[in-house]
Formats: sequence, structure tokens, C-alpha cells
Amino acid sequence: MFGKNAPPTNHFDTLVSGKAEIVGDIHFSGGLHIDGRVFGNIIADDDSKAVLRISDKGVVEGEVSVPHVIVNGTIVGDVHSCEHLELAAKAAVKGNIFYNTVEMVMGAQVDGRLAHRYKSSKGSEKPKMPKQVTREKPRPSVAVAEGDKPQVAAAKPAAPATAAPVAAAPRPAVAPASAAPQSTTTDPLKK
Repeated sequence: MFGKNAPPTNHFDTLVSGKAEIVGDIHFSGGLHIDGRVFGNIIADDDSKAVLRISDKGVVEGEVSVPHVIVNGTIVGDVHSCEHLELAAKAAVKGNIFYNTVEMVMGAQVDGRLAHRYKSSKGSEKPKMPKQVTREKPRPSVAVAEGDKPQVAAAKPAAPATAAPVAAAPRPAVAPASAAPQSTTTDPLKK
């Protein structure tokens, strides 16, 4: 049915169940099956053979940038598929589709334009797809240093930087006064 561009659909590493809602971008490689709702962009790792399958109950509101995409649900946003895109009978895409090869079954709906952007290339190099992200992935060093809430620190780095100098100015005036009694109270204990 797919020919030589058939996606490896026999294994899905991640499942978003029908009762789940995810708010935020999903970065993945391998297989991702969605039965629930995702409010964010879905982005496959570069040079991966990632497969995204959206069931008839699945809804994605965001941009999709995955090499192999199988849609039987709803996508509200642009779709970029540099390898193969399959639109099943209940598929509804409200956005533009940029594809290499597309397979569309009767009943599938597209409210947008179809553009053959990713042409088959000779060799193993895949064309680069855009990676529109709502928010950058947190760095591992930031996550370890901040502890429980790495997302808050990564989301607003400018606010603490401007607030810190204002809060730091009054504290040095108080710190020497409190530092002197501490040194006198610690000296008698040492004697």
C-alpha cells in the first residue's frame, strides 16, 4: 500500500491516551501514537525515522514536523513531512501541508494548501524540516541546578536578573550590621 517509502509502523514507543491532554511541545524520535489531545508542536529529532500516528480520537493543535505522519484524527496547524504522509478517511487538517509523498483516502479533509516541498533526494541525507517551538527545551545543567522547577527558571530568565540587583542593594547595608554581632557571638564560643 505504501510502496518503498512505507513508515515503520509496527512499534510505538510513546502513547498519549484518550484521557490525556498535553500542553506544550513534544520532541521525540521513534514512534508516537496519539489518542488524546496535544496543545503544542510535535517535533521529531533530526535524522530520525520517527513516526507519528494520530488516531480518529486524537487532536493536535500545533505544528507537526515529523518524517512519517499517519493521520486519522484532527490537526489544527501546518504539517511538515519530509518522507511520507498518510491521510486516512477521518483525517481533518486545518493548515498547510508540506510533503514529499502523500497518500490520501476518500473522506480525508484538508483546509489549507498542499505543497510538494520535500523532494526525494539521492543518498541518505534528509531535507531539514522547520522546528517551530513554543518554548526551548530546558538544558540539563539548568534542570539540575534549579531542582524542582526548571521550567519556571527557563521561562523567565529576565525577571529575576532585573529584580536581583534591586533586592541586592538594600541587603549589603543590613548584612554588615548583622555580620558584626554574629562574629562577636561566635568568638566567645570559640574561647
